[in-house]
Amino acid sequence: MDLSIQDKALKHSKPRKPDFEELYIAVRVHEKKVYTDTQLQALPDFDSYSKEWEIRKHSSERLITYLIKKNRFLRILEVGCGNGWLSAKMAALPKSHVTGLDINMAEISQANRVFKKANLEFIYDTFNDNTFEKERFDIVVFAASLQYFPSVVGALQQAVRILDRGGEIHIMDTPFYHPEEAAKAADRCRSYYNDMGIPEMADHYFHHSISEFWGFNYRILFNPASLLNRLFKKDPFYWIALNK
Repeated sequence: MDLSIQDKALKHSKPRKPDFEELYIAVRVHEKKVYTDTQLQALPDFDSYSKEWEIRKHSSERLITYLIKKNRFLRILEVGCGNGWLSAKMAALPKSHVTGLDINMAEISQANRVFKKANLEFIYDTFNDNTFEKERFDIVVFAASLQYFPSVVGALQQAVRILDRGGEIHIMDTPFYHPEEAAKAADRCRSYYNDMGIPEMADHYFHHSISEFWGFNYRILFNPASLLNRLFKKDPFYWIALNK
């Protein structure tokens, strides 16, 4: 056999490296976070004993209360919307049009099937320069999704590009670490996915710091380190808003 042909055959015989979408779905299945349509419709109230959903219920209620006070029509984009439950909640606002974007076809398909509203759409796509060339939004939300972007600056620059004048970016349900804590958190993350049998997922989960917001016009709307939160609510995530 010709050597170049043999090399090509060996190359194509190697197992294909799973992409983020495949890995994410595998993690969701392992964590028992793939929901039926009925369960999805009930989120975040489906599992009242889940600390995660208790936290996300608090944060979503804070966000929606904030948006209601805008008292005007809002074009909202949720980046990394997953199964779409939060996008659907925001679409209940009386003056809104909501777009949910995600790279996970399985959950986007379910969201399109379960949540049918005239002012709500779900798109299967990556978030990059070509995703929204002409559209502009008043609000861009990253809820439990910024940790899957390797660069905070890159993701925020993309979001700023598609913001209308006076628009805002909201980041919530996302862990942030002091620089000295990030390496230890990364080790824990790698052990977690190794134990799960999906070690490649650790390469797609990033441990960011609040310091990465330097240079952006941002404010902290909810600080988990506040005395009141530490005494009562114990919600662990910041809520950060950036203005264009």
